[in-house]
Amino acid sequence: MSKNVYIQSKRDHIVSLSAATPLAALQELVWNALDADASEVRIDLVTNPLGGIDAIRVADNGSGVDILNVDDTFGGIGGSWKMGAVRTPGTNRQLHGRRGKGRFKAFALGSRVEWRTTMRTPEGLLSYTIVGDAEDPTKFTIEDAAAPGPASGTEVYITNVRASADSLSEAAETVQALASAFALYLKSYPDVSVYFCGIPVSPVIVQRSESDYPVTLPGGAKAKLRIIEWRRRMVGGGRLVFCGADGFALYDVSAGVRPGAGFSFTAYLVSPRFPELAAQNLLEMDELSPEVRAYLTAARGVLRSHFRERCLEEDKGRIAAWIADGSYPFAADDASPERADFDLALRGVRARLDGFDAFSPSERGLVMRLLKAALPNLKEEDYA
Repeated sequence: MSKNVYIQSKRDHIVSLSAATPLAALQELVWNALDADASEVRIDLVTNPLGGIDAIRVADNGSGVDILNVDDTFGGIGGSWKMGAVRTPGTNRQLHGRRGKGRFKAFALGSRVEWRTTMRTPEGLLSYTIVGDAEDPTKFTIEDAAAPGPASGTEVYITNVRASADSLSEAAETVQALASAFALYLKSYPDVSVYFCGIPVSPVIVQRSESDYPVTLPGGAKAKLRIIEWRRRMVGGGRLVFCGADGFALYDVSAGVRPGAGFSFTAYLVSPRFPELAAQNLLEMDELSPEVRAYLTAARGVLRSHFRERCLEEDKGRIAAWIADGSYPFAADDASPERADFDLALRGVRARLDGFDAFSPSERGLVMRLLKAALPNLKEEDYA
């Protein structure tokens, strides 16, 4: 049997809902799987002999797409069953989606998308395929499967893959980006597993360290700041993520601090207050909301203190090596204010000068001598 389901919305509106970076689109598909009570999500890139991506597959063992209410599930926008729900029906996990729009992000990865899904009914398992095409995103075609699958779950199979999706081919970077996006969720729900091309998306594997700090506002409101430092540099710099009490990411902004060269991080600000602010669209107002601005200011102060201490720890071993190779312009026992100012300035130079640590001793020594000579004419804002 085959039938068509038509979206009750203008085509240009649906096209706007499809806009996303490849990574953001992939994250949305994973969230959809987790919202369907999946405990395992596997992402695979189907490549050709030349290394190009022919297809993208996102498979899960969740509850499947509800074919019995498919006109509501795929035929509308904004009428998702999740609107009145807070938790998933099977495992009672925090829900991500609310508005029934996430499925359109798949078109950001490729122009043809198939949802090959199996659901459990009182009569047994029921399997079918939903097919959508970016050429006409207002229509989805539903086709019965020849036989039911072995278990409930959904496989999203994307073809006619867009060239921009090639950015996902860097597996190490993609795994770390996914780990950053799902870090606190995966820590909150350790029974959930996500894999990218067979590699576990595990924050523990890709993180360098993890630190927790209390954050207190002048009025007494409290939150927790968890700072995860990553082994690899994150594209776009550090992010500050507002999360609910169970680690559910609600909104993120630039962290707004310079951690120093060699540090890549994501900071998660956690409070039961943030879902309320998100529901009122206040998190998106950033600095325009006095309450959100207060949280940002407090969190950034903690971040600066954290990385100031981390830099001091790392500087000790690094400076000892530089003294040994003759590139550092102060003696080991020099405790002068000039040296303290120099170390602070040097930290700023390292943060801005890619490859500084790979310089030869003579190259590094030249930069340091020039910096020492210029130090009397510099202000702290020139390098902080």
